[in-house]
Amino acid sequence: MDVSKYIDYTLLNPTSTERNIIDLCHAAKRNGFYSVCVSSSYVALAKQLLENTKVKVCSVIGFPLGSTATASKVYEAKQAISDGADEIDMVINLGFLKSKNYVSVFKDISDVKLAIGKKTLKVILEVSELNKNEIIKACEISLDANADFIKTSSGFSKGGATLTVVKIIKKTVKDGLKISASGNIKDAETAKKFIDIGVSRITASSDFKIKQSV
Repeated sequence: MDVSKYIDYTLLNPTSTERNIIDLCHAAKRNGFYSVCVSSSYVALAKQLLENTKVKVCSVIGFPLGSTATASKVYEAKQAISDGADEIDMVINLGFLKSKNYVSVFKDISDVKLAIGKKTLKVILEVSELNKNEIIKACEISLDANADFIKTSSGFSKGGATLTVVKIIKKTVKDGLKISASGNIKDAETAKKFIDIGVSRITASSDFKIKQSV
């Protein structure tokens, strides 16, 4: 299995420099990764660096807390698309979800999806902060809001993807949403375990070991 084509190569450290983004994009091209994921301020640079390649550009929105106003998320998403983003990863509003304010959770997601049209929208949960019922509800709302992916975590909380959580998500969304596994995945062998149970995308950073056994 060629794990490379599943990889969203990600650099979201707030101290990341332009040189870091250049290196990220060069590594993505060299390894044949699916995309790079960068902060919205670096979308235009990444798009320029990846011109005439198959590597897509993804931008995070409402990152990393998800608690910004929906209108702010919409504006940021529109700007990222204008700057060249192919995909948007938005963080769900955990406070609304835990308040059982499901109408606002739905509107938050659906307004961003409407703003970006046919571009791919991933909804980032923070699975380490949610119980099983909250994860299931977030998935159901994301389905209703016409998102394209559920993503397990931002990478900025205390935990990330587990095989158990991914199985819960898969059972809930079936084929209605794709799954992006983020957090705790440091090598190709681990990535393959997630892919084998139905994950379509893997978030990886610079410490990811792409070399894999045959």
